[in-house]
This record gives sequence, structure tokens and C-alpha cells, in this order.
Amino acid sequence: MSNDQENTKAQVNAEIQAPVEPVQETEAPATELAEQEPTVEELQAKLAEAEQKAQENWDKAVRTVAEMDNLRKRTQRDLESAHKFALENFAKALLPVLDSLVLGLQAATGDSPEVQKFREGNEMTLKEFEKVFNKFNIETVDPLGQPFNAEQHQAMMVQEIEGAAPNSVVNVFQKGYMLNGRLLRPAMVVVAKAPQKPSIDTAIIDEQA
Repeated sequence: MSNDQENTKAQVNAEIQAPVEPVQETEAPATELAEQEPTVEELQAKLAEAEQKAQENWDKAVRTVAEMDNLRKRTQRDLESAHKFALENFAKALLPVLDSLVLGLQAATGDSPEVQKFREGNEMTLKEFEKVFNKFNIETVDPLGQPFNAEQHQAMMVQEIEGAAPNSVVNVFQKGYMLNGRLLRPAMVVVAKAPQKPSIDTAIIDEQA
């Protein structure tokens, strides 16, 4: 081995065996650390913002629950209404048939066997109508002698009837019908009006007479 090689090997060994000096960490200035830490005001502001967002989310949740509940109730009402009034159009179509039977019964006068059989057949059919109507909550509106009700009655004329209370029904041309409280057809009626007071001239003439 040459002298140069020996010198190089000795230098490398010396460098390997030399103690390693620890690296000294430089501490950040206190001012930099103070700038990184949030202040109390900033923490309070963030807390207030978080509370506001939480309240907004809570309000949205409450509104959503209320809307869903209203939707459920509205859907339930619609289903109940559809069930209750599903027969409305069909019931309306049956009313003219019922009217024809009533008119036929009223017109069947006489004591002949044929008339009697006709009347018995009509009466039995009308009783069957009544059973079906009762089954499906179809009520008859027959307001004879009752006060006039514009929601259920249709006034065909107004007459002064002696002894009748004003605004009362004195005659029923055609009965009305209701389905589960909903009007299918108003009753066509005659309404009594209050007697007119005689004028002054008429009263003087009556006294002179």
C-alpha cells in the first residue's frame, strides 16, 4: 500500500470516529407564537357563528318535520274524502231514476188490479232505493214546514200563505239529497213570505167602507 493510500484511509477513519455535534434548534420568537394562537375574541366569534349555523339547521329540521306532518294529514284527508265521495257521480245519476219512480207512483191512480200491481212494484223498488241510500249515507232533504236554508234548498217561488211562518217551506216540488253531508241536489221548494201591510190609502178606503 502506498503512502497516499494510507494517509487517505487514516483521514477517513478519523472523520468516522469524530463525535457528531448535535444540531441546535432555533427557537421561534415569542411574537411569532403569539401571532399563531387565536385570540379570545376570535374564539367567541367562531363559537357564535357555529351556534348560529346550528340554530339554522335546527329550524330547517323543524320546518321539514312540520311540512311532512302537514303533507301526511292532507294526504289522509284526501284519501278519506275520495273514499267518502267516490259514489257522488253515480248517486247523482240515480236521482232522475228515483224521481221517475216517484212520479209514476203519484200518477198511478185507480183501483184496477193492473194499477195496484204497478203501485206495489214501484213501492218495492222505492224501498230498495231507500235501503241502498241508507247503506251509503245518502240522506233525503225534505224540508216541508222547516225554515228555508239557502245551502240546501232552492226557492222556486215565494208566496204569501195565510198561517205560515215567514221564510218557511210550504211546499216541496222535488226532494233534495246529500252524500255524507255534501249536497248532491238541493230541494226545490216554495217559501212563504210575510203578509204585506196595507198602504195608507187602502186602509182609509177600508175604514170608509
